[in-house]
Amino acid sequence: MSRRARSTPSRKQQHVALTLNRNVGFRSKTTGLEHLEFVHNALPELNLSDINTSTPFLGKLLAAPLMVSCMTGGYGEARTINRRLAEVCEETRIAMGVGSQRQALEDTHYHSTFSIVREVAPSIPIVGNIGAAEVAAMTTADAALRLVELIGADAFTVHLNPLQEFLQPEGNTNFRGVLRGIEVLVRHLPVPIIVKEIGAGISAAVARRLLDAGVRYIDVAGAGGTSWAGVETLRRKDRTVAEKFWDWGIPTADAIRDVAALKKSSPAFTLIASGGITSGLDTAKCLALGAEIVAAARPMLKTLQEKGAVGLRAMIRSWIEELRGVMFLTGSATPAELRNAPLVRYA
Repeated sequence: MSRRARSTPSRKQQHVALTLNRNVGFRSKTTGLEHLEFVHNALPELNLSDINTSTPFLGKLLAAPLMVSCMTGGYGEARTINRRLAEVCEETRIAMGVGSQRQALEDTHYHSTFSIVREVAPSIPIVGNIGAAEVAAMTTADAALRLVELIGADAFTVHLNPLQEFLQPEGNTNFRGVLRGIEVLVRHLPVPIIVKEIGAGISAAVARRLLDAGVRYIDVAGAGGTSWAGVETLRRKDRTVAEKFWDWGIPTADAIRDVAALKKSSPAFTLIASGGITSGLDTAKCLALGAEIVAAARPMLKTLQEKGAVGLRAMIRSWIEELRGVMFLTGSATPAELRNAPLVRYA
């Protein structure tokens, strides 16, 4: 096994440990969602029983427009974490993404930490994942196809993380060719490509370039939740430069609004909102801003760690119930109707 192949599992384990056990949230920047409120509809003209939170995604029907976002896999303990996450997602009928599958390209030792997800969650959308720097080096879709097949993926995510790679002690900052690599995957993979950030946000200008390349699923993954710049800062010996980038990024609410505006002039695409989502109310606000699906990672993993599968199931169900409440109080019978519900901003 190469030194690089040996180091990847250790790094993945460190990432999960830091996000769960250290304060790696943004310090002075928020998602912006806390400044938005729904306009109360005192005459909703529907019954609570009329509300239907189900949402189609990747050819399957979710109980609600929610996804456990990409976070873990590729080291020993990740098999248990991914199995438990997938079991809960299957039971609650929400989507799930695995963490970066880069390690699975390097050797087969931890393949089961990824494949277990499909084994225990046969009916929900499962999403694969690889980093932009790896995509930049691809000349064909063959390697990505192996990763798709490993987990029976319904879609494949390319995560854009130039800030993280810049600050990561062993980071790969070779990003020239990422868009070309994405185009190769769009043309040749049998499943849709999702392109996401990891907490610094996607701007309207970048989203436009992705749409022009044929991408039809964009996850803005805005700033305000986990700071991966913060995670990498904590992994460094010299933090002088890295500290300055802890709060870098586009707030989630701004990223959703700006990318959603492209729907007026672009081919149809699915907008996924993530980055600091912590409740069903946040989920509802993201939908009203223009998202179709809302994703979260750290709150799900943290709850699993502290309260187990029972606690995670309860949290997901409470989020869905909060979403139903917002839909009832805005007169929105479906998530699609909620996207027309007015939001107001306060100081």
